[in-house]
Amino acid sequence: MEQLSDLKAILHSKRANIYYLEKCRVMQKDGRILYLTEDKEENRYWNIPIANTTVILLGTGTSITQAAMRMLASAGVLVGFSGGGGTPLLMGSEIEWLTPQSEYRPTEYVQGWLSFWFDEARRLKVARHFQLLRIEYLQKVWSKDKDLKNESFLISDLDITQAFSGYSSKVEQASNVTELLLIEAQLTKNLYKSAVSRTKQKDFVRNYDSTDSANAFLNHGNYLAYGLAASTLWVLGIPHGFAVMHGKTRRGALVFDVADLVKDALILPWAFICAREKMNEQEFRQQILQKFTEHKALDFMFDCVKQASLKGGAI
Repeated sequence: MEQLSDLKAILHSKRANIYYLEKCRVMQKDGRILYLTEDKEENRYWNIPIANTTVILLGTGTSITQAAMRMLASAGVLVGFSGGGGTPLLMGSEIEWLTPQSEYRPTEYVQGWLSFWFDEARRLKVARHFQLLRIEYLQKVWSKDKDLKNESFLISDLDITQAFSGYSSKVEQASNVTELLLIEAQLTKNLYKSAVSRTKQKDFVRNYDSTDSANAFLNHGNYLAYGLAASTLWVLGIPHGFAVMHGKTRRGALVFDVADLVKDALILPWAFICAREKMNEQEFRQQILQKFTEHKALDFMFDCVKQASLKGGAI
């Protein structure tokens, strides 16, 4: 059986896998985590390499054993329950993350984070910095991603250049979080327009409850990003309630802050492209996970949060 030290050999920021499972049973067998699918003719077992996994998301028709949860916790794998396709069902609850209850995590990051969090001015400074990092990441990804260039997502195009015009100065001048959220929302709205024009999704309106492919893929991709963000924060030992952008009373708000670092860069364009190509959810998910790995989304999240923590907000 694998030892605890073996399971943690791969740093979370370097782990390659996120799993979404449905209509199966997750269990521990002979020191491994397996999921069982029942066929008419036979039952099939598939192995999950937990030492190289950050998140397991359990959709409809799933169950998991206590022994499997114990082993996943020892490997530091984040487990979530969701509705079908990785997003909540209508009238369903928000996704619920189950985090390993280990307190043998580093202390410097949570202490550094809390050293600035109670100071509103310093907290706003970090929120501004996250917005600038988000744009730098998007521009970097869109500048070098050949697949996006082939889909006409060119960082030099006039509409995209105009979307970014003056953004940094507006962020720097924002006097509170409400202003910052409005600036962020306007940029995302402009990027939606650019994506719609390139993929000919003319009737698109952003609606979290809509069943059209573009909206469904945006929801699905966002929840994958939330999984990465939640995993980052758990590993660094920072509670989800200490947000810098989303409201202080909002449950899990810091997860949304960290996920926003990569959502517009990776989820937004591919949700529209995959919708136009009439991909199914599994194909879309594979595309997003490939791009997460290609553009080191998890590494980027770790770097941003660690930098803010270790500098105590003095960015």
